[in-house]
Amino acid sequence: MTRKIVADDARTVTVYIPWRLKKRGGRKLVLASDGSPVAPTDAPRIENAMIKVLVRAFRWRKLLDSGAYALVGELALAEGIDPSYLGRALRLTLLAPDIVEAILDDRLPENVGVAEILGPWPAEWGGQHYELQKYRNPPAAVKQQG
Repeated sequence: MTRKIVADDARTVTVYIPWRLKKRGGRKLVLASDGSPVAPTDAPRIENAMIKVLVRAFRWRKLLDSGAYALVGELALAEGIDPSYLGRALRLTLLAPDIVEAILDDRLPENVGVAEILGPWPAEWGGQHYELQKYRNPPAAVKQQG
């Protein structure tokens, strides 16, 4: 890649940046001249699906609270998502603050995924902690009689 930079005194400085573009898994990846991937300089991508749904839920709550959208259905239509999903996601904004922090810090039990977190949860924070404790200490498997 060649980039020309014009200095204040009308001199031109040419900077050569050796790089190449490679596709990996359908994505484009920029490689330095030694073949190592070049880290992007913009904001990091969030790969955790649970964090994504949590962040979206708080954004949607803000849009509803600000009056940008009057109805959940109206917001769902604008976002191109199912109103039922949006409603379930909005319940995440009612989670206890320490549970929200646990999601953001990736400290929830491994058996708690997006499906579980979008399921029914008590409105009271104490009840939420009780439900989460069930995932941390699942009951022993019941032996089936044959």
